[in-house]
Amino acid sequence: MQSTDIPTETLDARGLNCPLPILKTRKAIGKLHKGEVLEVKSTDPGSIKDLDAFCRQTGNEMLQSRDDNGEFVFLLRKV
Repeated sequence: MQSTDIPTETLDARGLNCPLPILKTRKAIGKLHKGEVLEVKSTDPGSIKDLDAFCRQTGNEMLQSRDDNGEFVFLLRKV
């Protein structure tokens, strides 16, 4: 992880089911400035495809996507 990849904000979407993680991500990233990084933590397996599609549709950059034993962690950079 580069120093520019350190999260500015963290969104805890654990325990939430689709579509709540993606809706909360959209709202949280909207509050960030260009270049800032949002960390999203989720337990919904659907968030993997949802956040990937969200980044493709909005142009935001997926810096990292990982599965930590059923807890999915994403780093998104606002563009």
